[in-house]
Amino acid sequence: MRERVNSGPGRVLIVVYGIFALSASARAAVQIGTKFSEAPAAYLLSALAAAIYLVATVALVRGGPGGRRLALICCSIELAGVLAVGTASLASSSAFPDDTVWSGFGKGYGFVPLVLPILGLYWLRRTARNSGAGAARNVDDLAGHE
Repeated sequence: MRERVNSGPGRVLIVVYGIFALSASARAAVQIGTKFSEAPAAYLLSALAAAIYLVATVALVRGGPGGRRLALICCSIELAGVLAVGTASLASSSAFPDDTVWSGFGKGYGFVPLVLPILGLYWLRRTARNSGAGAARNVDDLAGHE
């Protein structure tokens, strides 16, 4: 049986990404709208995180080879971002006068921003292995269906 990226535990992943897309978007909108001049880099990073969460959510819902590739890109960028911003925010607190979603490796969000891309990448790998993704094994694969 083939396991799709948007089935089973993938649905939970979609819900969590959707929640983070909404919460990060709302946070970034308020920060940018009310106090942008205080910490523009931090607030723009929060907006970037929100955009990545949104695109990842759509990619996971979409599924299929295109959705899988886009989700892989989003999860990879997200992991790199949370590691880079998390490290920078701890090494130099003056670099980020206000927190971003990824500051302190996502400590303001219970470290979910650190764990989420790892779980996403794991799920994408697991479903790729189970579904034979990457190798056209039947007509559905050749047609681009998952």
